[in-house]
Amino acid sequence: MDQDVDDRVAASLAAAARSLRAGLERSRAMGQALARGGPRLEEIQAALPALEAAVRPIRAPMAELAAAGPHIDRAVGPAAAVLKVFDAVHGLEPPLLEPGAAARDLPGYLAVLGRLEEALRFLSGNCGLAAEWLADIVEYLGDHDLADPRFLAEVGVALDGLKKPSGYLDGGLLAAALDVLEAEFRRLLAEHSAPLALQQQGATPASTAPARVPTAAVRKLSPILDRLLANGRQDHCISLYADARGGVVSASLHALGLDYLHNPADDAQALGPGVELWGRHLEFVVRRLLESERQLCAKVFGQHKDDASVCFAEIASRASVLDFLRFGRAAADAKKDPIKLLRLLEVFDSLNKLRLDFNRLFGGKVCADIQCQTRDLVKLLVDGSVEIFEELIVQVELQRHMPPPADGGVPRLVTFIVEYCNRLLGEKYRPVLAQVLTIHRSWRKEVFSDKMLAVAVLNIVKALEANFDVWSKAYGNKIQSYIFMMNTRWHFYKHVKATKLAELLGDVWIRDHEKFKDFYLTVFMRDSWGALSPLLNREGLILFSKGRATAKDLVKQRLKTFNARFSEMFHEQSAWIIPDKDLRRETCDLVIQAIVPPYRSYMQNYGPLVEQDASASKYVKYTVDGLEKMLGSLFALRPRRSGSFQIGHSNGKITSAMTGMYRSASTVK
Repeated sequence: MDQDVDDRVAASLAAAARSLRAGLERSRAMGQALARGGPRLEEIQAALPALEAAVRPIRAPMAELAAAGPHIDRAVGPAAAVLKVFDAVHGLEPPLLEPGAAARDLPGYLAVLGRLEEALRFLSGNCGLAAEWLADIVEYLGDHDLADPRFLAEVGVALDGLKKPSGYLDGGLLAAALDVLEAEFRRLLAEHSAPLALQQQGATPASTAPARVPTAAVRKLSPILDRLLANGRQDHCISLYADARGGVVSASLHALGLDYLHNPADDAQALGPGVELWGRHLEFVVRRLLESERQLCAKVFGQHKDDASVCFAEIASRASVLDFLRFGRAAADAKKDPIKLLRLLEVFDSLNKLRLDFNRLFGGKVCADIQCQTRDLVKLLVDGSVEIFEELIVQVELQRHMPPPADGGVPRLVTFIVEYCNRLLGEKYRPVLAQVLTIHRSWRKEVFSDKMLAVAVLNIVKALEANFDVWSKAYGNKIQSYIFMMNTRWHFYKHVKATKLAELLGDVWIRDHEKFKDFYLTVFMRDSWGALSPLLNREGLILFSKGRATAKDLVKQRLKTFNARFSEMFHEQSAWIIPDKDLRRETCDLVIQAIVPPYRSYMQNYGPLVEQDASASKYVKYTVDGLEKMLGSLFALRPRRSGSFQIGHSNGKITSAMTGMYRSASTVK
């Protein structure tokens, strides 16, 4: 029985243990459940304010909710329109950013770009208004506690973004599209901006510059440029265009060989070829290259004339226009010399021919530097030309006191002045000189007439003729002065006849100077060789009245006297020259006729009296043929050192370089 009790107790204890274990397990599970529910409770607790905000409009008084309705309705309409346009802008992105779209279909691309610009203009004008209305709603909702403040704050930030400039509204799409257009603009310019194939250096450039940019390309460039300029890309456009077209001009001019512009000679004579090239090249640059560039600028830039002017000025700077003007300034600054007058007139004439072109091309404010330098150069040319021209007569008079040529030839001054005056009176220089003198007088409020130019040239000629008499009297030998006057007067006549200077001097002057040659030749023969043949007279020899021995002595004495005088005259006159070939031949023939026939006759008749004598060689020094050959060689030219003629100071100080003008001319006529 005790055993049963023990079993029952044990069973009760086991049941109690199991119950306890089950309770512990339930407690543990409940603890774990409570642990897991804590964060959830926290989430619920955190969500309660939001739930409260969400149900706040429901809890709000109906009057306030009803009053918010009209405000919201007014703002939603514009906002919906703005959102619709935003959607349209995003739709334009693919065609605008597609690679090569502008090159394949430029009109289509520009049309799409136009739609983008129109959309941005709408957004620019309406986003602000819509944002302000929405901001009013946000403010109303906040003031009346009708919405979550955090939500309203986020909406406010978004509305601030809508109030930004339109450039930010498209996310940079317009800027990207304009970059595409710039690239296409650059490509078109590069494709049609090859340098001209000009002729080699020194050759005359082509009379016309071929069209280098086809019309089809211009029709593409112009609308591209219009859109770029309309969107504030002036600097980029001008830089792109000026670089492309300026590079064409620079490369085209390189073929002309313009190095001479940077290293001009300081001597007027040496400047001649350079000035000639300068005139042709400047005309080509202005009338062909720059004129075509101006026209192209006008077509491409269209109504944007100010931008076209700025761009053209940059291109002109690449065309070395200022270098051309500096070369002209170098000619004006060259050493003072009569030839310099011709160079100045040539430079002035080239500029004057291009005067209207300069005014048209460089008349704007952006070309002020070119205008200023051109005006300064023209003034230098006019003043310098007039100064040299007015100084010419002074220089001719100053040279009157220089010694004449020692050989009796023609002073180079005579040759120079005759040729120089004829050039000034020629068709090339006379109208230019007259215009220069007219301009110079007009600056002094004076009047100039063409007659005044003729009088000035006549005065120079008269001053030169006055020099002849002074120079002839400077010879110690009267016979040589005859040779000098014959040479000079004949040279003067021959080189003036049938020229512009002859027309000015008149027929009477020409006929009078033609006679001077015969006059001086006659007195030369009379007083020199004409006085030699009488030494071979026959007086006392005809009848041999005093016997053969006496006749022989007379023949010897007269031959001795003749030989001495002939040797003296021949030696002296062998140092003289007659530059004119025909006049030299005529003079020698007259001398031969005056001496050889009398000598031949004398020797035929009386030579035998002395030829058999042991001392015959002392008296018979010349054969007839030898004498004729000697006389025929008189007055021959010899090489002469060339001289120069430079303007000296009017106070009488003449530079040594001028003395060469008083030596004789060495050119064989």
